[in-house]
Amino acid sequence: MRVPALGIVCLALLAVLSACGADPEGNASNVPTTARSTPDGVTMRVERVAGGLTHPWDVGVLPDGALLVTERPGRLTLVDDDGVHEIEADTSSVHARGEGGLMGLVVHPDFPSSRLFTTCQTHQRDGKAVDVRLVTWRLSEDRRNATHVRDLLTGLPVADSGRHSGCRPTLAADGSLLVGTGDTASDPAIPQDRTSLGGKILRIDLHTGEGLPDNPFASSRDANERRVYSYGHRNVQGVAVRLGTGQVYASEHGPTGYDEVNRIRSGGNYGWDPSRGGSTDSYDEDVPMTDLQRFPNAVPPLWTSGESSTEAPSGAAFLSGPEWGTLNGALAVGALRGQKMLLFRLDDAGDEITEVVLPPEFDDRFGRLRGVRSAPDGALYVTTSDGEDDAVFRVTPQRR
Repeated sequence: MRVPALGIVCLALLAVLSACGADPEGNASNVPTTARSTPDGVTMRVERVAGGLTHPWDVGVLPDGALLVTERPGRLTLVDDDGVHEIEADTSSVHARGEGGLMGLVVHPDFPSSRLFTTCQTHQRDGKAVDVRLVTWRLSEDRRNATHVRDLLTGLPVADSGRHSGCRPTLAADGSLLVGTGDTASDPAIPQDRTSLGGKILRIDLHTGEGLPDNPFASSRDANERRVYSYGHRNVQGVAVRLGTGQVYASEHGPTGYDEVNRIRSGGNYGWDPSRGGSTDSYDEDVPMTDLQRFPNAVPPLWTSGESSTEAPSGAAFLSGPEWGTLNGALAVGALRGQKMLLFRLDDAGDEITEVVLPPEFDDRFGRLRGVRSAPDGALYVTTSDGEDDAVFRVTPQRR
C-alpha cells in the first residue's frame, strides 16, 4: 500500500555542522556553524500524503503502510489508498485544551492478530481535566471504527490548562512501552518526585501498564515509582530508540531556551527542579534546565539550544536505511517554534552528537512540526501543528 501523494517538494539537502557542550549550569557552549553540502549528495523527497487536519499529534504505521493519525481535538484518522477518513471512536472523554488532548500513539507489534493500538490522551470528567492516561483501542477489520479495550495506565498528572501534558509512547527494543511525560507546569515538586508519573520517562508492560521487573526502582513499594525509568524532566515530547543498540533518546522543551536532546539512562536524574529543592511552592522556571549544582550526578544533555535559541523540539525518530547515505542512523527531531527539522548524527557509542544537519526542505517551509515517526521501509512521516489545514508528509531520501 502506498499513501496518496498530494504534492511533492524536492530540494537539495544542506548540512550545518555544530558542536554543543554544557557547562556546570547546563548552559550551551556553541561553536560557530559552517554550511556545506552532504558529501554523498543526498536529497529529500517530501510528499504531502494528507491535509485538512487539525493538530495531528502522532502517526502509527500499519502493516500494509496505511497510517493511523491522532488529532489533538480528539479525532482518530486513517490515511490509506482511498484517502483520508475519520475513524469512528468514542473520544468524548478527551479534554482538548491548550497542549492537552489526543496525543501520542503506538501500534502494538502484534497488530496483525490483535488489531490493538494505544494512545495518550487527556481525560476529563464534567468538563474538568482529571489526568493524562494511556488507552488501548482495537481497530475494526474495515478500519472505520475503533473500540475501547482498556485504560492501560491512569493517573499521569495534568493541569486543567493542558500545559506540559507530554505525552509520547514508543516501543522499546525489548517490546516494553516507553512513555515521555510532562510535569504540568504547576506543582513544582513533580519532576523530582519519583512517586509521580509526571516529568518522567516511564517503562511499562504494554499489556498490563505495570513497571518492568528490571526497572531501576523495581523494588519500591510505590507502584508509580516502579514504572519510572528516568526523572527530572520538564516536558518530554519525543522518545526514540536507536536501531541495533536499544539506546533511548529524548527531545525535551526547555523554559526560555535550553531545549535539550538527551540520551536516557536507566535511573537517571535529568536535573529539572522548579521547586528549588523544595524551598518554594511556586513553579520557578528560572532554575537551570539541568541543575548540575543541586544535582551533581544529573545527566547532562547531549545537545542544548542554549540561552538565545528556542526550538521547542517535538517528535523524534531515527533515520534507517542505506538510501540515507551518511545520514543513516541520524536522529530526526521536529521543531515547533523553530519550524524546522534537526538531524543529529551520533558517534558509534551514542554518547556524543558529532553533527547537526538542518534540511532546508523543512526550514520554515511547512510551519510547526509536531510528529516524527519512522516507517519499516525507511520513510519518515512528519506532521505539522499550526491548527489550520495541517498535514502529514512522507519523507524519503534520494541520491543525485
